Amino acid sequence: MSNELPRTSPEAQGIHSEGIVSFLDSITENPGELHSLIVARHGNIVAEGYWKPYSADRQHLLYSLSKSFTSTAAGFAVQEGFLSLDDAVISFFPDDLPAEISPNLAAMKVRHLLMMGTGHENEPSFWQCPDDNWAKHFLATPVQREPGTHFLYNTAATYMVSAIVKKATGLDMVEFLKPRLFVPLDIREPVTERCPRGIPFGGSGLYLTTNDIAKFGQLYLQKGIWNGERLLSEEWVDTATSKQISNGDGGENEWGQGYGFQFWRCRHNAYRGDGAFGQYCLVMPDQDAVISITSGVPDMGRILNLIWEHILPAMQSAPLATSPEAEGKLRQRLESRAIIAPEGATSSPIAEQATGKTFHFPENDQKIHSARIDFANDSATLLIHDQQGEHSLEIGIGNWRESETTFLMDRLWGNRSPFQTATIAGKGAWTDEHTFTAKLCLLSTPSCPTFIFAFTDGKISLAVKGNIGFGPAEHAEIVGSEGG
Repeated sequence: MSNELPRTSPEAQGIHSEGIVSFLDSITENPGELHSLIVARHGNIVAEGYWKPYSADRQHLLYSLSKSFTSTAAGFAVQEGFLSLDDAVISFFPDDLPAEISPNLAAMKVRHLLMMGTGHENEPSFWQCPDDNWAKHFLATPVQREPGTHFLYNTAATYMVSAIVKKATGLDMVEFLKPRLFVPLDIREPVTERCPRGIPFGGSGLYLTTNDIAKFGQLYLQKGIWNGERLLSEEWVDTATSKQISNGDGGENEWGQGYGFQFWRCRHNAYRGDGAFGQYCLVMPDQDAVISITSGVPDMGRILNLIWEHILPAMQSAPLATSPEAEGKLRQRLESRAIIAPEGATSSPIAEQATGKTFHFPENDQKIHSARIDFANDSATLLIHDQQGEHSLEIGIGNWRESETTFLMDRLWGNRSPFQTATIAGKGAWTDEHTFTAKLCLLSTPSCPTFIFAFTDGKISLAVKGNIGFGPAEHAEIVGSEGG
């Protein structure tokens, strides 16, 4: 049997195409960028689109949507008897325990890690961990409250689940999931970020395609059954996706509907895994539907609100009459999706003066030492030197061009990158006679910063505007000169 979800029209599965069209139009009208969308109903994909230069075969960073896969690894380990939800966390790390074990730490169980109810009032931070032993650092962090009584979103707790899977099964999370999840669903083995000791990060760092996310959601929608065979126990699916701990007062707040085992409860009796900047696996049991999205948006709640506003009411209880006009409009919308890139002229009189010249920058917070742009008819080559060395990438003028480069990698991953190089697609234009503006999309991530180069009087100014970020999205303009 095929491991791919079949494709049909929205109307064949009881969805008005106009509802998905209006969702897409609403996204276009608002800030933020979708990178991909799949809508599936009754086990069929009814809408699929990718915003160029993103593509169907590209594995995309899931950020915290990775947590739902870590939970699933724990689910398989529980059903196969490798561990129990009521196992004490400290039992897995006898060599990493603090000198004094508090009653709250002793009471912390695997289930408390999964429900984000460890009892911490502040999340343990691994980034300054002196000996790279993340588990030891977690166990040394004070646990102020009784486990199970207080919700705190806690990526460190998910890492501990990943570490426990490795301790209990002898395999890391990705290796353990391969025969149980990835192979049956025909998911290409994902790349993942790891801690300094080689354990998958667990709370983030997994890379999968949008279709992989959809199949994962479909497995959960089908209560753990795939192609007629049970992979994951129904008990685990029900437990993991139901409310295990309160995280707010509900209402219209999508982050206050309750939390399961690394799944968020949603309004409309739905649930989801999600990750920073808009990575979603939304499962809608009442509608027998799954929606998977990758994106780079600053407001994640807005995407969910637009789904409830446009796609949810378009779902009907029975198949609809075919609508070639509506289906054609949806197909056109999906095929024409693209990241918004700079628009302007393909050339400028100043290009001949600026091309091939190296501009040096004084010390700055972006750690950029120098930059040079070589302009050609339909492209530009950017050579940039920063604290990591020299980087080269291609920027299409009027088109997207891809490069394998090390540029921006340290800013995105620090020393946790699972890649030797990153694929960046660049597209630029002369937005005025003196200004060349380029959009740079790191295609395995949500990050698509805009670089604005302005040439005047033998100098260059560079302004960088990010589309997303955990810190400030925009950086102070820096000015460089020829010859230093």
